[in-house]
Amino acid sequence: MFKPIGAALLATAMLASGAQAQTAAPLDEDIETTTLSLIEQAKSDAVGLKFIEDLTTEVGQRLAGSDEEARARDWSVAELTELGFDEVRVEAFEIPFWSRKSEAVSVVSPAPQNLVATALGGSAATPAGGVTGEVIRFESLAELQAAPISQVDGKIVFIDEETIATMDGSGYGMGVRKRSGCARAASDKGALACLIRSVGTQPHRMPHTGIMARDGAEGAGPAAAVSGPDADQLTRLLTRGPVIVSVDIQTEIKTNAPSGNVIAEVTGTDLKDEIILLGCHLDSWDLGTGALDDGAGCGIVVGAAKLIAELPERPRRTIRVVLYGAEEVGLFGATAYARAHGDHLDKHVLAAESDFGAGPIWRFQTRFGEAALPYARTIQNLLMPLGVTRGDNRAFGGPDIGILARSGVPVVTPGQNGIDYFDYHHTPDDTFDKIDPDEFRQNVAVYAAFAYIAAETGWDFRAQPEPASAATE
Repeated sequence: MFKPIGAALLATAMLASGAQAQTAAPLDEDIETTTLSLIEQAKSDAVGLKFIEDLTTEVGQRLAGSDEEARARDWSVAELTELGFDEVRVEAFEIPFWSRKSEAVSVVSPAPQNLVATALGGSAATPAGGVTGEVIRFESLAELQAAPISQVDGKIVFIDEETIATMDGSGYGMGVRKRSGCARAASDKGALACLIRSVGTQPHRMPHTGIMARDGAEGAGPAAAVSGPDADQLTRLLTRGPVIVSVDIQTEIKTNAPSGNVIAEVTGTDLKDEIILLGCHLDSWDLGTGALDDGAGCGIVVGAAKLIAELPERPRRTIRVVLYGAEEVGLFGATAYARAHGDHLDKHVLAAESDFGAGPIWRFQTRFGEAALPYARTIQNLLMPLGVTRGDNRAFGGPDIGILARSGVPVVTPGQNGIDYFDYHHTPDDTFDKIDPDEFRQNVAVYAAFAYIAAETGWDFRAQPEPASAATE
């Protein structure tokens, strides 16, 4: 059984989305019946959940450009072929490669102790044996950027800014700025290294990695994230007087390393050259096994597409599943896909990406042409029994398909409840046991429903729809 969103939260979400009465477009009775059948079948989906379990067990962590990411591509090609998808292939590209070899952060004085920390993606290496210096604390990246060089030169910077847990992930968007910019700002002022409070929302000694601003494989200086409790410990020590810390980060970098996008299709019938794109990203960070980020997304889109593939008749349009490579380290797969398919983006009718874990979908946003909004309302009406509220027409789409949205491809964002997503994201705790099967299957149901409607109706989400006078709310 799906776990619908609570009544109070549902009411609040509907108000927040600005939901209001609007005429829906008519939907063929057979299409509606098939859509409802797909939703029902998703309640017992095994394909999507097994895809995540097998990926995270048989491959594990999948750092972009690594041998493990290559194994994940090979594994995915074999799995998608066995599941009966069409046109299964890899579109290869190369990326600058970074990986950690070792990392250690410790207090030297006044109270010697180890701190639980992890190097940020793209961190420069320290000299062998590390660097040691006095810590200077800032409450934000902006405060560091405003500080005089004399205050920072020769020190180890520490930005102690907390990340706020929010349902839509907006707190992460604000908190992640320090991760991106700390090393550059610190290095420009002569700092030896930069430490940040992990950009996560859990209270455990579980550091949170992620990419930082960089040119090529490596950023401006050594940078690491300390866990929340260790950040608190460091702050308490600083209230008692000067603190000396040692930072030792050793890395491996390569100018070019192989990556690629794995693509599989459910070929359409009379409109098979028109594409409904369902995306996720195959790579992960190297601390956990990438179950939530983004094994779950891949399981959702594969599970949904497989349900549609098993229908007695294929839909009119082609459904293309894209497992993007190298998302975590700079959206390289997104850029490569847009470059490879740039001449055919007019044939991309609709795109969506699942990259926010496996929490229940509570809102369905669109980015359609104004005249196509009745189509949005029809889809939203069918999803409401799943606990999904009507969203606005300002959908982001997702990281990898953002470039498609900016190129004019209509997108949707099935917004998940991510209130606890950043408890696990980019940490060693991102593992398969964190996925709730019922909540995951609700995601599969939503994706199967809207993808099938988009593929079968022939609707143009860019253009003027036919009059909807016969439609009902």
